[in-house]
This record gives sequence, C-alpha cells and structure tokens, in this order.
Amino acid sequence: MRALLWRDIRIGIRAGGGALIGVLFFLTVVAVVPFGVGPDLNLLSRIGPAILWIGALLAALLGLDRLFQGDREDGTLDLLLMQEHPLALTVLIKCLAHWVVSGLPLVAASPLLGLFMNVEPLAIGATTLTLLVGTPAVTFIGAVGAAVAVALPRGGLLVSILVLPLAIPILVFGVSAAYAAVEDPAPFLPPFLILTAITLLFSVIGPVAAAAALRASTD
Repeated sequence: MRALLWRDIRIGIRAGGGALIGVLFFLTVVAVVPFGVGPDLNLLSRIGPAILWIGALLAALLGLDRLFQGDREDGTLDLLLMQEHPLALTVLIKCLAHWVVSGLPLVAASPLLGLFMNVEPLAIGATTLTLLVGTPAVTFIGAVGAAVAVALPRGGLLVSILVLPLAIPILVFGVSAAYAAVEDPAPFLPPFLILTAITLLFSVIGPVAAAAALRASTD
C-alpha cells in the first residue's frame, strides 16, 4: 500500500500537471471575481471565504476523471482488481495520493488568494482549515464518479456532473464554518465538526462504492 501511495504521487506530479492546472484554475476563479462585483474591498472581504471555497471545489473537480483512467489504459487496473488486498483499501490509497497531488496545493494556495480578496486573517485561517478538512471528501466522492465513468472515453464531464450535487453539503458547511469564525455569536465548532463527519463518512462510503463500480465496469 505504501508503494502504491508513492507511485501514484510520483505519477501525479510528473504527468498531466494536475496540481499546477488546479492552482491556476483556482487563481483564475478568484482573480475574475473583482471584475464582476467591482473594486469594493468590504464586499470582497465579506464574500471572500465563499469565493475561495467555490474556486477550490471547482478546481478539485478538474482531475478526478484521471483517478483510474490511466490505470485502465496501461492495464494496471486489471492487476489491482486481481490482487489479494481489498480493492476498497486500494481505492482509499489512490484517493489519498490524488488529494496530496491535487487537493493539498489548493489548500496551500488559499491563504495567498485570501489576501488577494482582502479577507481578514482570522477568516483566512478558518477557510484554510475547512478546506484542509473538506477537500478530501470531494476526492472520495469523486472516486465514485471516476469509477462509474472509467470505461467511457470522455467521462470527465460526467464525473463533474455526478460529483458536484453531492459536494454541495461540503460547500455549505465549509463556508458556514469559515463565516462563523469571524461572525459572533455564530459558533465555528458545530459546522466544522459536521464537515469533519462528512469527510469521515465519505472516506468509508466512497472507496467501497468506487470499488464496486470498478468491478462492475470490468464485468
């Protein structure tokens, strides 16, 4: 499992430029917002956490279709299906590797982009923390969509369509926790704990459902 983790991380870094593309897309979404809402710094500060979350969510969807596609094309997926280890555990490891390559750079870039949006330091910290906890859930949900669409030649759009509605609760509680950190008397902890619970829930359901979809796609 450790070898599979490092293999997927190395492949993700070398091939496709997934991390760079995701961060650039994240930057683009944040950069165009001031042109749409105007140069009002107070307004940008208020909507900043929501924009950061929306940009990170959309950027996280970009590379989900490649989660299993490369393994299917080079025959690695067939070997993974025949191995003695539980396939759900293998999917979990691949999800973690994908998040390290594609999701973690988005979390790291969010404080800098928060400054660009004139977001308060406390709100930047809260948004970064919620992204750190919430973005893995997007990957776990995306694994199911990627497994369903793995046999399709152009399944990238289908993956986004399948994943985006299921990711709405993550967006809602992530933004709620970020705002609650700076707006009294709204508490930060309840929405943050719910966001954590959602991630833990999908860390179990996502790999199991994705493993079932992968087996069904090979039948």
